[in-house]
Amino acid sequence: MAQGHGQGMAKGAAIALVALLFLGNALNYVDRQVLALLKPTLEAEFGWSDADYAHLGSSFQIAAAGTLLFVGWFVDRLGVRIAYAIAVTVWSAAGMAHALAQTVQQFVAARIVLAAGESVSTPAGLKAAAMYLPVKERNFAIGLINTAPNIGAIMTPLLIPPFALAFGWQAAFWVTGGLGFLWLAGWWFGTRNLKPLGDMPERARVPWGILLSDRKTWTVIGAKFCIDAVWWFVLFWMPDFFNRQFGMSQGSLGWPIAIIFTLAALGALTSGGLYPILLSKGRTVNAARKTSMLFFALVVLAMPLALMTDNPWISAVLIGLGLFAHQGFSTNVFGMTADIIPATRVASVIALGAVAGNLSGTAIIEFAGWSLTNGLGYVPLFAICGSAYLVALAFIQLMQPKLVLAVVE
Repeated sequence: MAQGHGQGMAKGAAIALVALLFLGNALNYVDRQVLALLKPTLEAEFGWSDADYAHLGSSFQIAAAGTLLFVGWFVDRLGVRIAYAIAVTVWSAAGMAHALAQTVQQFVAARIVLAAGESVSTPAGLKAAAMYLPVKERNFAIGLINTAPNIGAIMTPLLIPPFALAFGWQAAFWVTGGLGFLWLAGWWFGTRNLKPLGDMPERARVPWGILLSDRKTWTVIGAKFCIDAVWWFVLFWMPDFFNRQFGMSQGSLGWPIAIIFTLAALGALTSGGLYPILLSKGRTVNAARKTSMLFFALVVLAMPLALMTDNPWISAVLIGLGLFAHQGFSTNVFGMTADIIPATRVASVIALGAVAGNLSGTAIIEFAGWSLTNGLGYVPLFAICGSAYLVALAFIQLMQPKLVLAVVE
């Protein structure tokens, strides 16, 4: 009876963990997307150029990349529970601080602090999944958690633009930032009964020499560098794309953005199920992962077709298919990391991968500003998006011809 009660408590704690990680990841993307959705209003009020807006985006990416160099150490040394709580406190306060900004420099300062806090979310979430969830449940949980940014990205464009028009752009930042403080109470009480699997320590030293000499670490870094640029491009520039390409106003452009991220959410959910289905049909870990990745890499090829239609809804569906595939591919990269990297190193490896992803995100955001300023438009950017995933898969195959489950350290 006592054993059954203990198992019930453990299962309840695992469900609470996944739910809280899902909500935390969703809030992460709510806070970072508000600026992009308010671009027309802020551009008119402060006289920003495309280059100014690009610099705001790249300052976020560079700050996140710099912070991520230390995030793995931070999460591994403090443990997921404390590290994530500190991070949400920082990014929520920074999100609210945007409401006080009056100059580009002040917005940049708020974005830098926001980036520092938000950079903890993914490494902490993946480490929590690897440390607290059994292998059979882990892949679905990662897929579900990876769906969260899309839920945030669906709800934010539908709610924030009309809310800002009704109550002012400052109110949008106050409300979205304040939600994080409500989440903190749930996190602190909802995770108090968590116990790591086996004898894994919640806190561990980061073996940097071993970490950086391991080809598996560089496999994750290279894959994230290739694919994350697409995510950051869509997240940061799509409101402008629909405003510029189709003349959509701030009040109406939320709907195509919602379509895009709805399809992205479906990609994250289906990818969490595809891998175990392939395993159940007798595929090896290596074949199941790479077959899943190839499927999503081929789906992305539909994305550049968005430039060839004069219908914004068809364009949104085609871009959405690209993000559907991005989330599918990304979930498999995260799952691959949790499979092949020992759990005590997962946060550090994911953080290093995120550094690479933020740097490529910085490059594509700045390149977009340059391309638009110099009359090239969105064509080269969509070409990059279409090819990124096949390049990433080729790199993974080169670095890891055979994926093998990690030995517990």
